Amino acid sequence: MRQNFGPIRTALFVPGNRPERVDKAIDTEADAIIIDLEDAVPFSEKKETRTKVRDKVIQHSKDKKIIVRINALASKFAKGDLEEVVVEGLSGIMLPKVDNASHVQEINRHLLDEERKKGMQPGSILVIPLIESASGVEHVFQIVSERTDPERLFTVAFGAADFTLDMGVNLTKTGEELFYPRSRIAVGCCAAGVEPPLDTPFMVDLKDREMLEDDINRAKQLGFQGKLCIHPNQVALCNQLFSPTKEEIEYAQKVIEAFNKAEASGMAAIQLDGKFVDYPVVERSKRILKLATYVRY
Repeated sequence: MRQNFGPIRTALFVPGNRPERVDKAIDTEADAIIIDLEDAVPFSEKKETRTKVRDKVIQHSKDKKIIVRINALASKFAKGDLEEVVVEGLSGIMLPKVDNASHVQEINRHLLDEERKKGMQPGSILVIPLIESASGVEHVFQIVSERTDPERLFTVAFGAADFTLDMGVNLTKTGEELFYPRSRIAVGCCAAGVEPPLDTPFMVDLKDREMLEDDINRAKQLGFQGKLCIHPNQVALCNQLFSPTKEEIEYAQKVIEAFNKAEASGMAAIQLDGKFVDYPVVERSKRILKLATYVRY
């Protein structure tokens, strides 16, 4: 049965071969933790790291959403990764190097095999494909439109490091090189009716808070729900900027109350504090209030 994942404003990467960092990450305010078996783990340690990751998933499954990034399906490690880390309590699999929709069906088959072997509910583990190539960006609508049985796709995430490598361009402070892929990924998710995507980690300068803030705001404006983080220091600002403000929450409540009253009297468009309010504005207000349930002030 598909789980209710809820919004993810922040998903913090942790190297799978550093279990003590997983423990520390659990204590952060990140909405989800991504334990990494791919880029953060040397080839020589990948097999032995799987057991450490499995143990941490079991240990912390009730503390926070736990996602594991396995190695790419085309690698020699993916099958073994899944055999080890698919356990009760695992929230999701992040699948790297997704270039086309066939990868969505392939990961579903592998997960079904593991769930059945271990007596787990089929479809209990969700999937977040990582879009990190020109081909992935080009095919993103087909990828997010692909439906599996059971349905697993939560959303997709963007990986700018591999994308810019693929394109032969550099990551910059101002991010012009990411405007098109970000836009296409966000539009693809919306058009396919899946949750908004997760943005790439900010990697240009980990110490520059102002640049991080600009990068978050660009992603939010383009339609992303949250961001991948590679350092705990990025979590608080991401959570703050991907959450509605107190003023936005209060106004959303005001909009819904006023509109419900107007609708009961036969009106479907009103003015509130000099602003036009109709059904799309009301729907946006409902989304703000839904997200507000995850906000702490």
